[in-house]
Amino acid sequence: MHYLTNKIWFPNVNEATEDGLLAIGGDLSVERLLHAYKNGIFPWFEAEEPILWWSPHPRFVLFPEKLKVSKSMKQILRNRDYTVTVNKAFKAVITECSKIKRNGQTGTWITNTMIEAYTKLHELGYAKSVEVWRDNNLVAGLYGIDLGNNVFCGESMFTKESNASKAGFITFIQNTHYKLIDCQVYTKHLESLGAEEISRDLFLEYLK
Repeated sequence: MHYLTNKIWFPNVNEATEDGLLAIGGDLSVERLLHAYKNGIFPWFEAEEPILWWSPHPRFVLFPEKLKVSKSMKQILRNRDYTVTVNKAFKAVITECSKIKRNGQTGTWITNTMIEAYTKLHELGYAKSVEVWRDNNLVAGLYGIDLGNNVFCGESMFTKESNASKAGFITFIQNTHYKLIDCQVYTKHLESLGAEEISRDLFLEYLK
C-alpha cells in the first residue's frame, strides 16, 4: 500500500487492491483533488480515518443515452412537482449530503475538511451542484466534479422526499452535454436508472 506525502502524486491505478483502495494519506488540496479525478481516483473515508484514495474496477457509470425513466417518474416530471436548478446552492447541497450515511459506514464520509475542499473546487468552477426545490424549499440535490472533458464525476446526493432526488438526477441527465456520468461504485438505486459497470481501463479512456 502506498502512503502519500506532500508530493502531488499517485501510484498507477492498476496497483489498487481488489476492492479499489489505491493509496493512503496526503491532503485534500485543490491540486491533489484535480490530479486524482483526472486519473480516475477519488477520496472516500470516514472522519476518524486517514484519507483513503480509491480507483475501483469495475467502475460504475451511466451513459446518458441509456438513462431509464419509469412511467411513474415520467408522470412526476410532467406534473412539474419540482424545480431543478444548477449551482444555486452548492454549500447547502454538500452540507445536506454530509448528513446522509452510506451503507456499512458508522459516520459521515463528508467531513468538514472535505466540505471546505469541495467548496473551493466549486468556487474555481470544478465542482457543480444540482438542486431540487418544492415551494422554494430545498428538498433534494447532488454534487460532483466537472473536469471539462465530457465526464461528470458524481459524488453524493440527498433527498428529503421520495422521488425528489430522482427528479433532479433525471432532469440533470436529460439536459446534459456529458458523454459519461461517473457513479463510482455500484448502488441498486442508480442501477434502476440505467447505470452499469465498465472496466477501469475503459473509464480512463473516457477521462482522456
